[in-house]
Amino acid sequence: MTDLPDDAARWDPRWTGELVVDLDAIAANTAAIAARVAPAAVMAVVKADAYGHGLLPAARAALAGGATWLGVAQLGEALALRAGGVQERVLAWLWAPGQDLDAAVAAGVDLSASSAGGVGELAAAARRAGTRARVHLEVDTGMARGGATAEDWPGVVRSALDARAEGHLELVAAWSHLACADVPGDPSVERQRLALARAVEVAEGLGARFALRHLANSAAVLTDPATHLDLVRPGIVLYGLSPGTAVGTSAQLGLRPAMALRTRLALVKDVEAGQGVSYGHTYTTPTATRLGLVPLGYADGVPRAASGAGPVAVAGGRTTVAGRVCMDQFVVDLGGLPGADRAQPGDLVELFGDGALGGPTADDWAHAAGTIGYEVVARVSGRLPRRYTGTAGVPPDPDQPEQPDQPEQQHDHHDEQEDRR
Repeated sequence: MTDLPDDAARWDPRWTGELVVDLDAIAANTAAIAARVAPAAVMAVVKADAYGHGLLPAARAALAGGATWLGVAQLGEALALRAGGVQERVLAWLWAPGQDLDAAVAAGVDLSASSAGGVGELAAAARRAGTRARVHLEVDTGMARGGATAEDWPGVVRSALDARAEGHLELVAAWSHLACADVPGDPSVERQRLALARAVEVAEGLGARFALRHLANSAAVLTDPATHLDLVRPGIVLYGLSPGTAVGTSAQLGLRPAMALRTRLALVKDVEAGQGVSYGHTYTTPTATRLGLVPLGYADGVPRAASGAGPVAVAGGRTTVAGRVCMDQFVVDLGGLPGADRAQPGDLVELFGDGALGGPTADDWAHAAGTIGYEVVARVSGRLPRRYTGTAGVPPDPDQPEQPDQPEQQHDHHDEQEDRR
């Protein structure tokens, strides 16, 4: 029998479901990673709305857990952190010509450059902002995505040195990204580590000095200490999910999944054997049974690719999606579940959570959909409200006096503007 959390029916009644994010789990996962990689520092990656967990609350929780840097892909994400009062170091690594670099430079956001032209744009933005741009130079060590090739690298370094000499640029780091770290022992990881080391040697031969080198993502943090260098960039592990099946499950890795996706049955009905269910009748009831209507669909982020396979905790047990996932809803066959006879509209349904009580996890949905846990949590729609539990990183309420002698109380934290950015 699968139990469900006691607090699971507290969502905003305007919506058919909710995301529950455990801030203490994010902080605990971050603390475990920080202890694992010390003395390397931790850059908590909070791009893509913190993998769907909420940018500002998740960032604050990760900082409370011991991260000293934050990493994002886009300039807007970095500026949202600054607007939210985050003053710690933030790196934004993905931008295109024509974007507003001036605002990011003026806000003290660290920025990445992979070409001489990119360095020039950052230097120009620094001139306009009246300050120095903090720059991380990215080298392509074998992923063939971002970063300067070995042939272009010396020119990128020289352009950065020229801009530094003119007072427009501060060289902070050399960095790269691993392609196959989720396959433990893959020889490309060591090749990439050595390629970054060679790039640093070339840069130093030209007169560059870097305060930091960073390479390791979540998988490398867990499997290859040689890649930790000065700074690591964990992402998915901070939210309690595994970076890959070959690395291990969340439970095996000692991680606490921080997100739960919940709703409640909108309708329960009894049908005869042989009834086709949902679009295309890809599922037909094998016997007379009871069906439940779950009011979430692919518009809410439920993977359509998990039609017929996505796991659900309901009616005291686990079942799977019956037939196709629709835009706003899907059906489950309750037949054979412990609580099927008592099932009624309003009963709790959990699509995924931390799995501690036997329910499915985001990794289970990833397996069912033929994808990865990253996509499952990051794709959950903004139309679902988030409810935050735990206290990690939650700013104190200025209207409430401190009570240091009282036991710490869990409370919810919900900022609609943050949730729907």
